[in-house]
Amino acid sequence: MSRMDAPDLTRHLGHLGLGAWAVSAYQALLSTGPMTADQLAAAVPGPASELTDLLETGLVALTGDAEPRYVPVPPATGLDVLSLRRRAELEQARVATQRAYDAFRRHLCGQPTEDLVEVVTGAAIPERIKQLTHSIPRQEVRRLDSPPHFYSRVRNESEERQLREGISYRVVYSRSSLRRPHYLKENIVPCMKAGEQARTLPRVPVKLSVLDRSIAFVSFTIDDTERNDSLLIVRPSSLFRALEGLFELCWRSASPLDINGGTHAHRLRAHDRMLLALLAAGADDDSIARELGISKRTFFRRLSLLMEQAGATSRFQLALHASRNDWL
Repeated sequence: MSRMDAPDLTRHLGHLGLGAWAVSAYQALLSTGPMTADQLAAAVPGPASELTDLLETGLVALTGDAEPRYVPVPPATGLDVLSLRRRAELEQARVATQRAYDAFRRHLCGQPTEDLVEVVTGAAIPERIKQLTHSIPRQEVRRLDSPPHFYSRVRNESEERQLREGISYRVVYSRSSLRRPHYLKENIVPCMKAGEQARTLPRVPVKLSVLDRSIAFVSFTIDDTERNDSLLIVRPSSLFRALEGLFELCWRSASPLDINGGTHAHRLRAHDRMLLALLAAGADDDSIARELGISKRTFFRRLSLLMEQAGATSRFQLALHASRNDWL
């Protein structure tokens, strides 16, 4: 059977929790076509039990032939299953964090809690953050970013300066952050160009900033802020370690946010790369037009030109072309 070109899905399916062997086997089936168990084992050596795991993903099925073959099937159901697993892991992390905090309250009551957790409310929040961040030396900042933002200005000159000084930033942006007017173009893009590593999730469980292993800031997302406008300042403790674990789980689950394009980026203009990045992040048409400062008519015209350039007749085909050609 002739070999067909297939996009490299290792990174994408890895974000959904699919193991390295399963990804390789799925890629082999997409490239070569249906295979028997022996053929698949020869093409991608691995333990026999992995074949059962591959079937359970819902991305492949067995034919009813005398000698059954593994064949790729429409991926919608399988991708839903993998996504639900990831969501379940995030929920487990949320529960674990809450339990760690409850344990902290139960078992550390003999220790002055103000040394471990400080609560700041209302208008005092920005100034307290400024005081602490200026006094703590940092090598790495890890952040879960979601509205509301404590500072009205969009440009983050402080982070850009720290990136130039060698401080590492890893940030997971919620979809709500990407929808904030001018936030992607004037905040995220300059920081990424300065060296920030950025990823995105549909939503993040909390707003969180972890500075080295010294201090963490925890506050509420836009869904909760009307109920409690406060900031927790957490110092090293079991709660602090749970927050570190929560960030790392979100980081592993998030999709890379790439505004620079890939090896074919020179074929696209900057605003086209921005448009694709917003589409990949799940922003709706109105939000994209507003972020780019264009009318919806202009947005549809640019989208149509991109689809024509990609030879695509649907947004799904455009996404496949963008993935195969490193546009995202």
